[in-house]
Amino acid sequence: MAEIVRMPKLSDTMTEGVVAKWHKKVGDKVKSGEVLADIETDKATMEFESFQNGVLLHIGVNEGKGAPVDSILAILGKEGEDISALLANNAVASASKTEEVASPKSEISNPKSEIKIPDTVQIVRMPKLSDTMTEGVVAKWHKKVGDKVKSGELLADIQTDKATMEFESFQDGVLLHIGVQEGKGAPVDAILAILGKGGEDVAAIIAAETSVQSSKVESSKVEEKVAPVTVAAKSEIKNPKSEMSEVGGRTKISPLAKKLAEEKGISISALKGSGDSGRIVKRDIDNFKSNGSSMPAFVGVESYAEEPVSQMRKTIAKRLGESKFTAPHFYLTMEIDMDEAIKAREAINTVAGIKISFNDMVIKAVAASLRKHPKVNASWLGDKIRYNNHIHIGVAVAVDEGLLVPVVRFADGKTLTQIGT
Repeated sequence: MAEIVRMPKLSDTMTEGVVAKWHKKVGDKVKSGEVLADIETDKATMEFESFQNGVLLHIGVNEGKGAPVDSILAILGKEGEDISALLANNAVASASKTEEVASPKSEISNPKSEIKIPDTVQIVRMPKLSDTMTEGVVAKWHKKVGDKVKSGELLADIQTDKATMEFESFQDGVLLHIGVQEGKGAPVDAILAILGKGGEDVAAIIAAETSVQSSKVESSKVEEKVAPVTVAAKSEIKNPKSEMSEVGGRTKISPLAKKLAEEKGISISALKGSGDSGRIVKRDIDNFKSNGSSMPAFVGVESYAEEPVSQMRKTIAKRLGESKFTAPHFYLTMEIDMDEAIKAREAINTVAGIKISFNDMVIKAVAASLRKHPKVNASWLGDKIRYNNHIHIGVAVAVDEGLLVPVVRFADGKTLTQIGT
């Protein structure tokens, strides 16, 4: 299926890109990772790589011409694929956006415009490095706070939803602030870093940015209904973190002591507090010795380990969720006698240069079944069903980062050894 490649946002201030040079022409085959075009931003000229395989079906911006971010840069797909509907739908979407911008709106001040930024300071924002990118994860920083940075030097490696890309600085300066730590993610346009001459106070800029993000969160909650809450008089409000109250005969204990007691399996009733008014504190837990009457000191400790999710895994989860919830599913279970298949595989593997796996045989069988039952070889498109004449089989393959699905194209016409290859 054809995919639109949109003009990427390659710098934090980029609103339009100019195609300096096309490295491919219409009809050329393009592989993921190949340079598609050189794009001039408002600060530099950068190589733009393709994120997918396919044939270049359409060029949306000619050499020397400019186009706004997110406009159609190119369309990739299968050779001879009809893209007229794709172009028409995009034209309609662009027209509706133009009408929306032209229509009068209530006056809402933009907090960003009110931030006073010294002339010597440059905010570097999370770039939009692919057409579908909404968030980036900093895989590695090549500079640390206080380092001098030159235009064109590598600043960081950023994971998009499709690949990890090197991000270069567009200006000279000293790295004053890192806004996203290694392994952490941030949405497109969030502060990635701040550069300056050195010594500038950027605390106000960071505070203002935090205020902007908070106001965005608050505005999204304006329409939420809030249940009425009765607030007690201030004199009656106690800090729940300072102590456990003795209402109902409960023992006074600090939150830290309570947590440690739970972790060590110590019964609070067996403890004697040495703090103010007999309050149980951390030293009481540390000094506690079981006399046999209380429960054992260790009955089990809850523990867990967490690791950040890569952009690839986020995308996998999103795609699987979309597949599950946007199309009707049904399940068919069958028992297959594989005795003859086992014999056939053994015979083939004695003479073939490529070892045939049972997966290869299943792929071939599925392809043959789809040719026999073409109505199963369909795609749900919401308002219509597409019946595919070709047969492509996706094969789930586990990798360290998650799951990839290479596609065996035209599987029904391939031999077992070709599928294996």
